[in-house]
Amino acid sequence: MYQDKYVFAQLVSFLNRSKFNRIVAKYKGDKYVKHFTCWNQLLSLMFGQLTNRESLRDLIVALDAHHSKSYH
Repeated sequence: MYQDKYVFAQLVSFLNRSKFNRIVAKYKGDKYVKHFTCWNQLLSLMFGQLTNRESLRDLIVALDAHHSKSYH
């Protein structure tokens, strides 16, 4: 069995999360957020681009199908 990370996890590792969090804090992007943060939105949109989703509904269906593979 293959023991390495998924391709998506490898791509996310290139992102600088602390710099992203500083920018979100600077512009108060998560000010009234209760659950779906800017980071989660970025990861969802990246997943949609990488899997060539055509609509938001299509993306939601795909994310629900892979819900067991998410970390959060």
